[in-house]
Amino acid sequence: MTPRDAAALFRSYRDDLLGDALPFWMRHAVDREDGGFTVSLDRDGRVVDTDKAVWQQARFTWLLGEVYNEPLFAGAAERDEWLELALHGADFLEKHCVDPSDGRMWYLLTKEGRPLRKRRYAFTESFAAIAFGELFRATGVARYRDLAQRAFDSFVAHECEPKWTGERPMRSLSIPMITIGTAQELRESIGLERVDERIDAAITVIRDLHVREDMQCVLESVGMDGGFVDTFDGRLLNPGHAIEAAWFVLREARHRDDGELCDLGCKILDWSWARGRDAEHGGLLYFIDARGLPVSEYWHDMKFWWPHNEAIIATLMAFAMTGERRYAEWHAEIHGWAHEKFRDREFGEWFGYLHRTGTISSTLKGNHWKGPFHMPRMQIQCARLAHSMSSPVE
Repeated sequence: MTPRDAAALFRSYRDDLLGDALPFWMRHAVDREDGGFTVSLDRDGRVVDTDKAVWQQARFTWLLGEVYNEPLFAGAAERDEWLELALHGADFLEKHCVDPSDGRMWYLLTKEGRPLRKRRYAFTESFAAIAFGELFRATGVARYRDLAQRAFDSFVAHECEPKWTGERPMRSLSIPMITIGTAQELRESIGLERVDERIDAAITVIRDLHVREDMQCVLESVGMDGGFVDTFDGRLLNPGHAIEAAWFVLREARHRDDGELCDLGCKILDWSWARGRDAEHGGLLYFIDARGLPVSEYWHDMKFWWPHNEAIIATLMAFAMTGERRYAEWHAEIHGWAHEKFRDREFGEWFGYLHRTGTISSTLKGNHWKGPFHMPRMQIQCARLAHSMSSPVE
Protein backbone atom coordinates (compact mmCIF):
# COMPACT_ATOMS: atom_id res chain seq x y z
CA MET A 1 0.00 0.00 0.00
CA THR A 2 1.71 3.17 -1.20
CA PRO A 3 1.00 6.63 0.23
CA ARG A 4 -1.00 7.32 -2.92
CA ASP A 5 -3.03 4.14 -2.32
CA ALA A 6 -3.66 5.24 1.27
CA ALA A 7 -4.81 8.68 0.10
CA ALA A 8 -7.33 7.05 -2.24
CA LEU A 9 -8.48 4.81 0.58
CA PHE A 10 -8.93 7.85 2.83
CA ARG A 11 -11.13 9.54 0.25
CA SER A 12 -13.17 6.37 -0.17
CA TYR A 13 -13.93 6.00 3.53
CA ARG A 14 -14.54 9.73 4.00
CA ASP A 15 -16.88 9.97 1.04
CA ASP A 16 -18.81 6.83 1.99
CA LEU A 17 -19.34 8.24 5.48
CA LEU A 18 -20.23 11.82 4.59
CA GLY A 19 -21.97 11.10 1.29
CA ASP A 20 -23.81 7.85 2.03
CA ALA A 21 -24.03 6.52 5.61
CA LEU A 22 -24.64 9.76 7.49
CA PRO A 23 -27.13 11.20 4.98
CA PHE A 24 -29.15 7.96 5.03
CA TRP A 25 -29.68 8.11 8.78
CA MET A 26 -30.12 11.88 8.93
CA ARG A 27 -32.74 11.70 6.18
CA HIS A 28 -34.78 8.81 7.56
CA ALA A 29 -34.18 8.30 11.29
CA VAL A 30 -34.67 11.71 12.92
CA ASP A 31 -37.98 11.93 14.81
CA ARG A 32 -38.90 15.62 14.89
CA GLU A 33 -42.27 14.89 16.47
CA ASP A 34 -41.34 12.91 19.59
CA GLY A 35 -37.59 13.36 19.75
CA GLY A 36 -34.71 11.00 19.35
CA PHE A 37 -34.24 8.62 16.45
CA THR A 38 -36.34 5.89 14.84
CA VAL A 39 -33.80 3.50 13.34
CA SER A 40 -35.83 0.38 12.51
CA LEU A 41 -35.81 0.98 8.77
CA ASP A 42 -36.26 -1.02 5.60
CA ARG A 43 -33.77 -0.68 2.76
CA ASP A 44 -35.37 2.48 1.38
CA GLY A 45 -35.62 4.18 4.78
CA ARG A 46 -39.26 3.27 5.42
CA VAL A 47 -39.96 2.90 9.15
CA VAL A 48 -40.95 -0.67 10.02
CA ASP A 49 -41.11 -0.33 13.83
CA THR A 50 -41.42 2.89 15.85
CA ASP A 51 -40.09 1.57 19.19
CA LYS A 52 -36.79 3.15 20.16
CA ALA A 53 -33.84 1.09 21.32
CA VAL A 54 -31.79 3.24 23.67
CA TRP A 55 -28.53 1.73 22.39
CA GLN A 56 -29.26 3.37 19.06
CA GLN A 57 -30.30 6.70 20.59
CA ALA A 58 -26.92 6.88 22.32
CA ARG A 59 -24.89 5.49 19.44
CA PHE A 60 -26.29 7.91 16.86
CA THR A 61 -25.80 10.81 19.27
CA TRP A 62 -22.18 9.71 19.73
CA LEU A 63 -21.64 9.40 15.97
CA LEU A 64 -22.96 12.89 15.28
CA GLY A 65 -20.79 14.36 18.00
CA GLU A 66 -17.78 12.36 16.84
CA VAL A 67 -17.93 13.58 13.24
CA TYR A 68 -18.54 17.15 14.46
CA ASN A 69 -15.37 16.93 16.59
CA GLU A 70 -13.22 15.22 13.95
CA PRO A 71 -10.69 17.67 12.41
CA LEU A 72 -10.61 15.71 9.14
CA PHE A 73 -14.24 16.69 8.55
CA ALA A 74 -14.03 20.28 9.80
CA GLY A 75 -14.83 21.75 6.39
CA ALA A 76 -18.06 19.81 5.84
CA ALA A 77 -21.07 21.97 5.04
CA GLU A 78 -23.31 19.77 7.23
CA ARG A 79 -21.23 20.28 10.38
CA ASP A 80 -23.71 22.59 12.12
CA GLU A 81 -26.50 20.12 11.40
CA TRP A 82 -24.47 17.31 12.96
CA LEU A 83 -24.21 19.23 16.20
CA GLU A 84 -27.88 20.21 16.15
CA LEU A 85 -28.91 16.57 15.74
CA ALA A 86 -26.45 15.40 18.40
CA LEU A 87 -28.09 17.83 20.83
CA HIS A 88 -31.47 16.53 19.66
CA GLY A 89 -30.39 12.99 20.58
CA ALA A 90 -28.89 14.03 23.92
CA ASP A 91 -32.12 15.79 24.86
CA PHE A 92 -34.09 12.58 24.29
CA LEU A 93 -31.56 10.57 26.30
CA GLU A 94 -31.85 12.96 29.25
CA LYS A 95 -35.63 13.25 29.19
CA HIS A 96 -36.70 9.67 28.58
CA CYS A 97 -33.93 7.10 28.86
CA VAL A 98 -33.12 6.94 32.58
CA ASP A 99 -35.25 5.12 35.15
CA PRO A 100 -35.64 7.63 38.01
CA SER A 101 -36.22 4.83 40.51
CA ASP A 102 -32.64 3.52 40.36
CA GLY A 103 -30.71 5.69 37.88
CA ARG A 104 -30.27 2.79 35.45
CA MET A 105 -31.03 3.30 31.78
CA TRP A 106 -33.85 1.70 29.85
CA TYR A 107 -33.21 -0.60 26.93
CA LEU A 108 -36.39 -0.06 24.88
CA LEU A 109 -38.96 2.74 24.72
CA THR A 110 -42.09 3.54 22.76
CA LYS A 111 -41.88 6.17 20.03
CA GLU A 112 -43.03 8.79 22.54
CA GLY A 113 -40.38 7.76 25.06
CA ARG A 114 -42.40 5.61 27.45
CA PRO A 115 -40.33 2.77 28.95
CA LEU A 116 -40.90 -0.78 27.75
CA ARG A 117 -37.92 -2.80 28.91
CA LYS A 118 -34.68 -2.74 30.88
CA ARG A 119 -31.91 -5.30 30.35
CA ARG A 120 -29.87 -6.98 33.09
CA TYR A 121 -26.62 -5.64 31.60
CA ALA A 122 -25.45 -2.02 31.48
CA PHE A 123 -24.16 -1.58 27.93
CA THR A 124 -26.78 1.13 27.38
CA GLU A 125 -24.89 3.20 29.93
CA SER A 126 -21.58 2.68 28.13
CA PHE A 127 -23.00 4.03 24.88
CA ALA A 128 -24.66 6.95 26.65
CA ALA A 129 -21.33 7.78 28.29
CA ILE A 130 -19.51 8.19 24.98
CA ALA A 131 -22.45 10.15 23.52
CA PHE A 132 -22.47 12.69 26.36
CA GLY A 133 -18.68 12.81 26.23
CA GLU A 134 -18.70 13.97 22.61
CA LEU A 135 -21.30 16.61 23.46
CA PHE A 136 -19.06 17.95 26.22
CA ARG A 137 -16.14 18.02 23.80
CA ALA A 138 -18.25 19.85 21.23
CA THR A 139 -19.94 22.38 23.51
CA GLY A 140 -17.91 22.66 26.70
CA VAL A 141 -21.14 22.37 28.70
CA ALA A 142 -20.18 20.83 32.05
CA ARG A 143 -23.50 19.00 32.39
CA TYR A 144 -22.57 16.70 29.52
CA ARG A 145 -19.24 15.84 31.13
CA ASP A 146 -21.04 14.99 34.38
CA LEU A 147 -23.62 12.87 32.55
CA ALA A 148 -20.84 11.02 30.73
CA GLN A 149 -19.01 10.32 33.98
CA ARG A 150 -22.21 9.23 35.72
CA ALA A 151 -23.14 6.84 32.91
CA PHE A 152 -19.65 5.33 32.85
CA ASP A 153 -19.62 4.89 36.63
CA SER A 154 -22.98 3.14 36.40
CA PHE A 155 -21.63 0.83 33.70
CA VAL A 156 -18.51 -0.23 35.60
CA ALA A 157 -20.37 -0.58 38.92
CA HIS A 158 -23.15 -2.76 37.56
CA GLU A 159 -22.86 -6.52 37.84
CA CYS A 160 -23.18 -7.29 34.15
CA GLU A 161 -22.49 -11.00 34.23
CA PRO A 162 -25.40 -13.44 33.81
CA LYS A 163 -26.97 -14.55 37.05
CA TRP A 164 -25.33 -17.94 37.29
CA THR A 165 -25.76 -20.26 40.24
CA GLY A 166 -22.66 -21.11 42.20
CA GLU A 167 -22.35 -24.38 40.33
CA ARG A 168 -20.59 -23.14 37.17
CA PRO A 169 -20.36 -19.33 36.97
CA MET A 170 -18.82 -17.81 33.84
CA ARG A 171 -17.58 -14.43 32.65
CA SER A 172 -17.91 -12.80 29.21
CA LEU A 173 -15.40 -11.18 26.86
CA SER A 174 -17.86 -8.39 26.09
CA ILE A 175 -17.50 -6.61 29.43
CA PRO A 176 -13.72 -5.97 29.44
CA MET A 177 -13.86 -5.31 25.69
CA ILE A 178 -16.52 -2.59 25.99
CA THR A 179 -14.73 -1.18 29.04
CA ILE A 180 -11.61 -0.60 26.93
CA GLY A 181 -13.45 1.02 24.04
CA THR A 182 -15.56 3.23 26.29
CA ALA A 183 -12.61 4.37 28.39
CA GLN A 184 -10.62 5.20 25.26
CA GLU A 185 -13.42 7.41 23.95
CA LEU A 186 -13.83 9.16 27.32
CA ARG A 187 -10.10 9.76 27.58
CA GLU A 188 -10.38 11.90 24.46
CA SER A 189 -13.69 13.60 25.26
CA ILE A 190 -13.74 14.28 29.02
CA GLY A 191 -10.23 13.39 30.17
CA LEU A 192 -11.45 10.36 32.13
CA GLU A 193 -9.54 9.93 35.38
CA ARG A 194 -7.52 6.76 36.04
CA VAL A 195 -8.07 5.81 32.43
CA ASP A 196 -4.83 3.83 31.98
CA GLU A 197 -5.55 1.88 35.15
CA ARG A 198 -9.06 1.01 33.97
CA ILE A 199 -7.88 -0.02 30.52
CA ASP A 200 -4.96 -2.05 31.91
CA ALA A 201 -7.32 -4.00 34.17
CA ALA A 202 -9.64 -4.86 31.25
CA ILE A 203 -6.74 -5.86 28.98
CA THR A 204 -5.37 -8.09 31.74
CA VAL A 205 -8.69 -9.93 31.97
CA ILE A 206 -8.74 -10.51 28.21
CA ARG A 207 -5.07 -11.55 28.01
CA ASP A 208 -5.00 -13.78 31.09
CA LEU A 209 -8.47 -15.32 31.00
CA HIS A 210 -9.85 -15.28 27.42
CA VAL A 211 -6.75 -15.58 25.21
CA ARG A 212 -5.88 -19.28 25.08
CA GLU A 213 -2.38 -20.09 23.83
CA ASP A 214 -3.04 -23.82 24.04
CA MET A 215 -6.07 -23.56 21.74
CA GLN A 216 -4.96 -20.53 19.71
CA CYS A 217 -8.29 -18.80 20.10
CA VAL A 218 -10.10 -16.16 22.13
CA LEU A 219 -12.96 -17.67 24.14
CA GLU A 220 -16.16 -15.67 24.37
CA SER A 221 -17.03 -17.07 27.82
CA VAL A 222 -14.76 -18.69 30.42
CA GLY A 223 -14.94 -19.81 34.01
CA MET A 224 -14.46 -17.07 36.58
CA ASP A 225 -10.79 -18.06 36.88
CA GLY A 226 -10.37 -18.34 33.11
CA GLY A 227 -10.87 -22.08 32.99
CA PHE A 228 -12.14 -23.73 29.82
CA VAL A 229 -15.74 -24.91 30.16
CA ASP A 230 -16.45 -27.75 27.74
CA THR A 231 -20.07 -26.84 26.93
CA PHE A 232 -21.85 -24.98 24.12
CA ASP A 233 -21.26 -21.67 25.94
CA GLY A 234 -17.69 -22.41 26.92
CA ARG A 235 -16.61 -23.55 23.45
CA LEU A 236 -18.24 -20.62 21.63
CA LEU A 237 -16.01 -18.37 19.56
CA ASN A 238 -17.34 -15.08 18.20
CA PRO A 239 -14.71 -13.92 15.69
CA GLY A 240 -16.29 -10.49 15.34
CA HIS A 241 -16.16 -9.78 19.06
CA ALA A 242 -12.59 -11.00 19.34
CA ILE A 243 -11.50 -8.92 16.33
CA GLU A 244 -13.20 -5.86 17.84
CA ALA A 245 -11.21 -6.50 21.02
CA ALA A 246 -8.08 -6.83 18.86
CA TRP A 247 -8.35 -3.34 17.42
CA PHE A 248 -9.20 -1.84 20.80
CA VAL A 249 -5.92 -3.35 22.08
CA LEU A 250 -4.07 -2.19 18.96
CA ARG A 251 -5.51 1.29 19.40
CA GLU A 252 -4.15 1.36 22.94
CA ALA A 253 -0.79 0.10 21.73
CA ARG A 254 -0.73 2.89 19.15
CA HIS A 255 -1.61 5.47 21.80
CA ARG A 256 1.16 4.27 24.15
CA ASP A 257 3.67 3.13 21.52
CA ASP A 258 3.67 -0.23 23.29
CA GLY A 259 5.13 -3.15 21.36
CA GLU A 260 3.84 -5.84 23.73
CA LEU A 261 0.28 -4.59 23.40
CA CYS A 262 0.71 -4.50 19.63
CA ASP A 263 1.81 -8.13 19.69
CA LEU A 264 -1.23 -9.05 21.79
CA GLY A 265 -3.64 -7.26 19.45
CA CYS A 266 -2.10 -8.91 16.39
CA LYS A 267 -2.24 -12.33 18.03
CA ILE A 268 -5.96 -11.92 18.75
CA LEU A 269 -6.54 -10.78 15.17
CA ASP A 270 -4.46 -13.62 13.67
CA TRP A 271 -6.22 -16.37 15.60
CA SER A 272 -9.69 -14.93 15.07
CA TRP A 273 -9.11 -14.42 11.35
CA ALA A 274 -7.89 -18.01 11.00
CA ARG A 275 -10.91 -19.36 12.88
CA GLY A 276 -13.59 -17.10 11.45
CA ARG A 277 -12.68 -16.62 7.79
CA ASP A 278 -14.97 -18.51 5.42
CA ALA A 279 -12.54 -19.85 2.82
CA GLU A 280 -15.37 -21.28 0.73
CA HIS A 281 -17.76 -18.33 0.43
CA GLY A 282 -15.74 -15.37 1.71
CA GLY A 283 -16.35 -13.08 4.66
CA LEU A 284 -16.51 -14.04 8.33
CA LEU A 285 -18.67 -16.64 10.00
CA TYR A 286 -20.65 -15.49 13.02
CA PHE A 287 -19.98 -18.30 15.50
CA ILE A 288 -17.42 -21.13 15.63
CA ASP A 289 -16.94 -23.97 18.10
CA ALA A 290 -13.47 -24.00 19.63
CA ARG A 291 -13.22 -27.77 19.24
CA GLY A 292 -14.82 -27.91 15.80
CA LEU A 293 -18.07 -29.34 17.14
CA PRO A 294 -21.54 -28.20 16.03
CA VAL A 295 -22.63 -24.78 17.29
CA SER A 296 -26.03 -24.52 18.98
CA GLU A 297 -27.04 -21.14 17.48
CA TYR A 298 -28.83 -21.69 14.18
CA TRP A 299 -27.47 -18.43 12.68
CA HIS A 300 -23.85 -19.47 13.29
CA ASP A 301 -22.88 -19.48 9.60
CA MET A 302 -24.65 -16.26 8.59
CA LYS A 303 -22.72 -13.12 7.69
CA PHE A 304 -23.59 -10.10 9.84
CA TRP A 305 -22.47 -6.60 8.90
CA TRP A 306 -20.67 -5.66 12.12
CA PRO A 307 -17.94 -8.36 12.32
CA HIS A 308 -16.88 -7.29 8.85
CA ASN A 309 -16.74 -3.65 9.97
CA GLU A 310 -14.53 -4.64 12.90
CA ALA A 311 -12.26 -6.76 10.69
CA ILE A 312 -11.84 -3.91 8.20
CA ILE A 313 -10.64 -1.66 11.03
CA ALA A 314 -8.42 -4.27 12.69
CA THR A 315 -6.62 -5.38 9.53
CA LEU A 316 -5.89 -1.81 8.45
CA MET A 317 -4.74 -0.86 11.94
CA ALA A 318 -2.47 -3.91 12.14
CA PHE A 319 -0.93 -3.00 8.80
CA ALA A 320 -0.46 0.65 9.81
CA MET A 321 1.32 -0.44 12.98
CA THR A 322 3.42 -3.35 11.71
CA GLY A 323 3.82 -2.81 7.97
CA GLU A 324 3.26 -6.55 7.48
CA ARG A 325 1.98 -7.24 3.98
CA ARG A 326 -0.47 -9.96 5.04
CA TYR A 327 -2.52 -7.41 6.96
CA ALA A 328 -2.81 -5.21 3.87
CA GLU A 329 -3.91 -8.29 1.91
CA TRP A 330 -6.45 -9.27 4.57
CA HIS A 331 -7.77 -5.71 4.62
CA ALA A 332 -8.18 -5.67 0.84
CA GLU A 333 -9.95 -9.05 0.97
CA ILE A 334 -12.45 -8.22 3.73
CA HIS A 335 -13.02 -4.67 2.46
CA GLY A 336 -13.74 -5.91 -1.04
CA TRP A 337 -16.03 -8.77 0.01
CA ALA A 338 -18.02 -6.70 2.50
CA HIS A 339 -18.52 -3.74 0.16
CA GLU A 340 -19.60 -6.03 -2.66
CA LYS A 341 -22.08 -8.06 -0.60
CA PHE A 342 -23.48 -5.73 2.08
CA ARG A 343 -23.62 -2.42 0.23
CA ASP A 344 -26.96 -1.24 -1.16
CA ARG A 345 -26.11 0.73 -4.27
CA GLU A 346 -29.72 1.69 -4.93
CA PHE A 347 -30.80 3.18 -1.60
CA GLY A 348 -27.51 3.60 0.25
CA GLU A 349 -26.05 2.25 3.51
CA TRP A 350 -25.52 -1.49 4.09
CA PHE A 351 -27.79 -4.46 4.57
CA GLY A 352 -27.22 -6.09 7.93
CA TYR A 353 -27.78 -9.80 7.38
CA LEU A 354 -26.63 -12.18 4.67
CA HIS A 355 -26.79 -15.92 4.17
CA ARG A 356 -23.48 -17.74 4.25
CA THR A 357 -23.16 -17.50 0.46
CA GLY A 358 -23.43 -13.71 0.59
CA THR A 359 -27.01 -13.38 -0.61
CA ILE A 360 -29.37 -11.06 1.25
CA SER A 361 -31.28 -12.60 4.16
CA SER A 362 -33.16 -9.45 5.20
CA THR A 363 -33.58 -6.02 3.64
CA LEU A 364 -33.48 -4.30 7.05
CA LYS A 365 -31.09 -1.39 7.38
CA GLY A 366 -31.83 -0.94 11.07
CA ASN A 367 -33.43 -2.60 14.07
CA HIS A 368 -32.81 -2.70 17.83
CA TRP A 369 -29.26 -3.96 17.16
CA LYS A 370 -28.23 -2.46 13.83
CA GLY A 371 -28.12 1.28 13.42
CA PRO A 372 -25.74 4.16 12.74
CA PHE A 373 -22.74 2.88 14.64
CA HIS A 374 -20.52 -0.02 13.52
CA MET A 375 -20.24 0.93 9.86
CA PRO A 376 -19.83 4.71 10.37
CA ARG A 377 -17.33 4.02 13.16
CA MET A 378 -15.41 1.81 10.74
CA GLN A 379 -15.41 4.60 8.17
CA ILE A 380 -14.14 7.13 10.73
CA GLN A 381 -11.40 4.88 12.08
CA CYS A 382 -10.22 3.79 8.65
CA ALA A 383 -10.28 7.34 7.29
CA ARG A 384 -8.00 8.37 10.16
CA LEU A 385 -5.67 5.43 9.61
CA ALA A 386 -5.50 5.88 5.86
CA HIS A 387 -4.91 9.61 6.25
CA SER A 388 -2.00 8.94 8.60
CA MET A 389 -0.39 6.71 5.93
CA SER A 390 -1.20 8.87 2.93
CA SER A 391 0.46 11.42 0.77
CA PRO A 392 -1.03 14.94 0.99
CA VAL A 393 -4.71 14.92 0.10
CA GLU A 394 -6.17 17.70 -1.97
